[in-house]
Amino acid sequence: MKYQFYTCDVFTEERFGGNQLAVLPKATGLSDRQMQQITREFNYSETAFVFPPEAGQTRKVRIFTPAQEIPFAGHPNVGTAFVLGTIGELGELRSSQVVTFEEKAGLVPIQIESANGKVTSCELTAPAPLSLGETVPVELIATAVSLNEKDIATQAHPPQLVSVGLPFIITELKDRATLERVKINTAGFEKVRDYLAGEAVRASIYLYTRATGEVNLRARMLAPLSGVPEDPATGSATCGVVGLLAQLDGKPTDSLKLRIAQGVEMGRPSLLSARAEKMDSVVRSTHVGGACFLVSEGTIEVE
Repeated sequence: MKYQFYTCDVFTEERFGGNQLAVLPKATGLSDRQMQQITREFNYSETAFVFPPEAGQTRKVRIFTPAQEIPFAGHPNVGTAFVLGTIGELGELRSSQVVTFEEKAGLVPIQIESANGKVTSCELTAPAPLSLGETVPVELIATAVSLNEKDIATQAHPPQLVSVGLPFIITELKDRATLERVKINTAGFEKVRDYLAGEAVRASIYLYTRATGEVNLRARMLAPLSGVPEDPATGSATCGVVGLLAQLDGKPTDSLKLRIAQGVEMGRPSLLSARAEKMDSVVRSTHVGGACFLVSEGTIEVE
């Protein structure tokens, strides 16, 4: 049986940048095994499969990496909303509208902005509240990314497990030159996984350093044990870092906004716009958005 697919670049202001995504807008009939096979065939960091809703929302969406299904991710949601809007699956586009996807992590609302009948940007709201988990020893992180312990900045926070639906170890580095030197040490990642009780998805390391000028942060995300050696743009981790920094800023009420560059070192520059809303000293919501480009379409045959 043949299934229609579309590929797009997410979190980029120019085609062939950002994070690649494959979307199957009508995936009914595919088994878990077939979805995993299709994801490996595309070999992008994630592929999204769209189904009719089961809880009265816009669509049900399932997301796979080349290694496994995950409960939530950022760029697959932004890209899927963009694709569905672009190909007419959402009806006539309005200047601003909200769709909601049903996912394993919960409901994911996405605001779609359009102009002249074309989608211009999409912004998601993370499905889960900010959750700060255990800290990870600096020496483990340094070994995993081939740095020295002194390269990791701990003044604001130690390397810490943070989640808004999908967990990442958020780690600050001292400067951009250090960020550029990062290299995967698979044995080191395995030690991090073992420290976190063996869950490969929990060994995803998001590294950032503060910046000045057009962007506030520069970042890289490495998850080799989940089949993603490096990700050009990681929306779910971006929600995590803006939520963490908002929680740490000491202000009882705040709206923190950040522009984050990612993917530069791997030749796929991405630009993510993130914000966190905070009231009564608690981060109430986190959001990430950006522009997308449609790249290709076709059919894939599944037996």
